[in-house]
Parts: sequence; structure tokens; C-alpha cells
Amino acid sequence: MNGGPPVDWLNYHHLLYFWTVAREGGLTPAAAKLHLSQPTLSSQIQKLERALGLKLWRRVGRGIQLTDDGQVVYRYANDIFSLGHELLDTLRGRPVDQPLPFTVGIPDILPKLVVHQLLRPCLELAEQLNLVCYEGKLPGLLEDLAAHRLDLVLSDSPAGPAQSVRVYNHLLGTCGTTIFGVARWARRYRRNFPQSLAGAPHLLPTSNTAFRRSIDQWLDSMQLRLEIVGEFEDSALLKTFGQAGRGLFFGPSAIEAEICRQYKVTVVGRIPELRENYYAISVERRLKHPAVVAISAAARNQLFAK
Repeated sequence: MNGGPPVDWLNYHHLLYFWTVAREGGLTPAAAKLHLSQPTLSSQIQKLERALGLKLWRRVGRGIQLTDDGQVVYRYANDIFSLGHELLDTLRGRPVDQPLPFTVGIPDILPKLVVHQLLRPCLELAEQLNLVCYEGKLPGLLEDLAAHRLDLVLSDSPAGPAQSVRVYNHLLGTCGTTIFGVARWARRYRRNFPQSLAGAPHLLPTSNTAFRRSIDQWLDSMQLRLEIVGEFEDSALLKTFGQAGRGLFFGPSAIEAEICRQYKVTVVGRIPELRENYYAISVERRLKHPAVVAISAAARNQLFAK
């Protein structure tokens, strides 16, 4: 963090105002929640910044965004006020062993079998979690992440420099691609793979997905032209059509066994050079949340270890 004058005593009212603005996503909703005017709220937060010798917010367009120092202060404030609520619950005789909330954003194009494999380790922690998953488009999920309405976003593509929010990409792993199909298709198109794919019916992701762009680049490099019988944004729906024998489809090799078992299909061939990447996107430069650390470790050491 930036240097500043030493702080011997922290004004927790100012810290509460700062914490509320971060949680509510801006001065306007925070002022309404605290029953304060926006100028008063802004003034109190500026006093906190002067006391700490740090800039906690930066202007982004018409809004504000936490700086790196602001994110650190927010995490500590979150712990402080969570402990304060726990203290009140204890004194009032309420149970304090409530599960820790863990909120994850998932782009709707991400394969659900991959999501399940990635999130499973966080549910095996000694500390009980209340896992909450939201689906949506990546830009909207990243905005929610930056506003601290989400703890983590999973994605098959990194947040790029064009994004208007300050987040960090953590590569969880990478894997090759497998072509799947029902048994009769597999027997027919295994011979002379992958050139045999040119004569086979295919089910592909839609062109707005990172995986489809990778497939198209690989096809160009191989000078292959597929017979496309269907395009799907929802990967689970795509696999359901594949299960019904409507065509061959691409999938991550890391979950090959799960795809074969769940959708009653078999392997036609493998394309190791056609890679899929998976990322954990967070507001933390270094991962600290115990659930996120567990997800990252299991992805590297188990799911993508091969």
C-alpha cells in the first residue's frame, strides 16, 4: 500500500460509511441506506482517506471504483463488521455458526460440468459455505464483481483491457479438446481422424463464445470445412442434441469421462492442440478467500493436472 502518516486510532463511523458505499455500489444508494446526504457521506469518507494517508476511490466515468488500497481496506472492514454482527448475535442468543456466503458469477456459455468440477472443492472445506451461483453475460458479471456483489467470476476467457472494471485474471488451467458422438457416429468417423470430420454433421457453440473462435482458428489451420447442423450458446443443450445423435460435438478433454457417462456418448478423437483455458477472476491480485484458494489448487493439481 502507499505510505502515509501513522494511524493511532481509527474512526469506525468513517469506516462504516466507506464499507457501506462499497457494499451498495455507490454514494447514492449508500446515502439512502445511511439516511445521510451525499455531500456529508463523501466528506466523511474523505476524512477516512486523510487519516489513513491513502486514496480509497478513483473516478471512473460518472461513478467511483475502489483502488487497490481501497480493496484491502474493504476486506478488513468486511471482517470487522461481520465480527460485530456476530458479537451482537451472540449477546442476543442467536446462532453464530451460519455458513459463510460465497457468491460466484458464471457466464451462461460456460460448460456446467466444468463449473461443477471447479466449484466442488469449495464445498469440501472444513468451514461450511453457502454457495450462491448467478448466471449472466461476462461484462455484467464483472461489473457485479467490481461492486463486491460477487466474490468470484469463472470464465473461459480473461477479462480484457477493454473492460471498464479493475479485476485480476487467475489462470486455473488449460486442456485439450475431445470430439464426442453417439456410438454409430464414432465408429464411422474415427477412421482418418481428424480429416474425417469434414464429412460429419456437427453441433457447434455460437460464434460469440471464446471456444467457437478457437475451433474456427483450428479448422482454418487444418483447412477443414464442417457440416454444421446446429449452433448453441448453452453448452448443456448442445450436448443434449449430441446425445440424441444429431451430430458430433467438441468438449473439454479434462471432463471427457463425465461427458461420456452423463450424455451416453463416446470419444471420436482428441485434438490436444485445440486448447481451452479457464480463469478465476477476482478483485484480489493475490487469492486469499479460502474457497477461491481451494478451487485454484484443485484445478491445478487435479482437474487440469493431466
